This record gives sequence, structure tokens and C-alpha cells, in this order.
Amino acid sequence: MEAVLYIRVSTSEQHLGPQAQRDAAELWAKAAGVTIRETFIEQGVSGGKGMGDLELDLDQRPELLLAIDAIREGDILLVAKRDRLARDTILAGLIERLIARKGAKIVSADGAGNGDGPEAQLLRNIVNAFAEYERLLIKARTKSALAVKKSKGERTGQIPYGKRLASDGRHLIDHAVEQKVIQKIVALSRQGLSRRAIANRLNTEGIPARGRPGRTKVGTWRHPIVGRIIAQAA
Repeated sequence: MEAVLYIRVSTSEQHLGPQAQRDAAELWAKAAGVTIRETFIEQGVSGGKGMGDLELDLDQRPELLLAIDAIREGDILLVAKRDRLARDTILAGLIERLIARKGAKIVSADGAGNGDGPEAQLLRNIVNAFAEYERLLIKARTKSALAVKKSKGERTGQIPYGKRLASDGRHLIDHAVEQKVIQKIVALSRQGLSRRAIANRLNTEGIPARGRPGRTKVGTWRHPIVGRIIAQAA
């Protein structure tokens, strides 16, 4: 019997790196008399984004798609742990069905959820549920940490229009020139001008918009940008 090995490591979890996963899988394969035919490694990719992002999530995991494509009838899709496939129960179930349709099965090197009986299916569901819970817990902690940083006036991502980075490289302070532009945009909006009309007005008056990150050239005002500034100022 042959296996296709799939390895995944996200940016936030390095406790089970590629080599550790490979070692665990090869140890299981040797004991089971299985030959690993191909190996696919996914670096820095999350294991699940929720039901609304299933298609997007798979699009962002090309190595997993290649691994599924490489599966033949009678093969095994081998992973070190089941949460390497997905941390979302719906996504995990989708992958399981894709593999089953090819006449193959998923096997975890740690033994969790292996087998075809109802007990194994129950264990797989439990493992997937805990993996999803862990993902949601990490997401909640990250959201809380960002909220704390934001409340302290610290940078949490892209610098918003009207702000600039302080000399300490952490905190945000007002950008005097951009703050005046914000005041002008808000005033024009209160006068009844549409967002598109405001953008055209700013461009006509030669007021430069902030360029895209990584570019030195100034940007052109567009109505979505004006809309975001109005919403932030509300």
C-alpha cells in the first residue's frame, strides 16, 4: 500500500514543525508496511477559516489540493495529526469526502480516528471539533490582544489615514496634514456631497491621497477610500 504524505505548519504554531511531522509519519509508515510515494508541505497556512470561506481556504492551500489530486484508489492520505488537514469540522468533512470519492482514506500517524467503524467516526468528529475549538480560541485571544493594543493607541496593522507612527515605532499619533484633509472630507459630506463627488473634488484641487503600501508615488482619491474615512470619523 502507498501513501501521500501531507504536512502543514501555520505561522502561529511551530510546536509541530515539518520535520517532526515527517518523522512521525515515516515511523508509522514503516511499522505499517506502507510506502510514502509523495510528500506535500504547506507552510504558513491556517487550518480553517469557517463555512463562508471554504472555497477560499482551499484556494489558499495549493499543496493540499495537489496532495488530493495525487491520491489514487486504494491509497492513504497520511498526516501526523488530523488537525493538520483542517481545524474546521465542516472543512475536515469536505476533505474526507473528497478522499473517499477517490477510493482512498485518511490516516493519522498518531492513530486518532483511524478505522472505518462507528467508534472511529465518532473519534474523528471529536478530534475535528476540538481542533476547531482551539482555532476559535486562538482567534479570540488574538482579537483581545489587538483590542488592548488599540486602546493604548498602539499600531495593530496598517496605519490608518490621519495617523502616523510615533518615534517609538509602536504608538500612533495624528498626522497634521491628513487630519486637515479628514476635516475637509467630513465637512463636504455634511454639505450633502456624495463620496464620488468628494473624491473628484479632492483630485481636482490636487490634494494627494496616500499611496499604496510599498509605493512612493502618491495615490488618487476614490470614493471607497472617502467612504472609509467618513465612517472612521463618525
